[in-house]
Amino acid sequence: MDEREVLEVLGQVGAVITGSHIVYKSGKHGTAYVNKDAIYPHTVATSRLCRAIADQFVRDNVEVVIAPAIGGVILSQWVAHHLTEMSGHEVFGVYAEKVEGGDTFAIRREYDKLVSGRRVLVVEDVLTTGGSARKVVEAAREAGGNVVGLGVLCNRGAITLEDVANPPKLFALVNVTLYPWDEANCPFCVQNVPVNTSVGHGREFLARKKTG
Repeated sequence: MDEREVLEVLGQVGAVITGSHIVYKSGKHGTAYVNKDAIYPHTVATSRLCRAIADQFVRDNVEVVIAPAIGGVILSQWVAHHLTEMSGHEVFGVYAEKVEGGDTFAIRREYDKLVSGRRVLVVEDVLTTGGSARKVVEAAREAGGNVVGLGVLCNRGAITLEDVANPPKLFALVNVTLYPWDEANCPFCVQNVPVNTSVGHGREFLARKKTG
């Protein structure tokens, strides 16, 4: 799949939103949003996208696919499934969990034993800062895994290899450039364009404005 085909699939399931007043996690405002949660209910589309990721790593002899929970779990399973079919050997699909009260990821449920000594592909849905992906790369290495790459649905933060702990390879199905504004410079705020409260962090923004 090329980027045009990927964007068509994302558009068909309502995963790409444009022309709306969006508030991002960073607090900045913009007009576009990649709604990863809109993808997963559509299993055929999800499988197709994950196969396209698997295609990029089929020659890397991947033995385990790992992702950050929660949404990434679905990607991990589908990519591992397709790599299993392509390679002819079983590829495990596991996940890492965020440590409660902390900002790191841990590989639990004895999945660390599956990672140890094996070639590992990390997958993620959307890269914005790259923080979660980087922490999973680091967790996989700490568990003794040999990270061979990072595959993602969408890189919307212009994330580089250095941002995600330098895996040998970083592949994104699509790269979306967002041009966010600081709240003080947001033209939509000046024009009183309603904030989108269905996606992003619009609800929190409006609640903060109300209490402020």
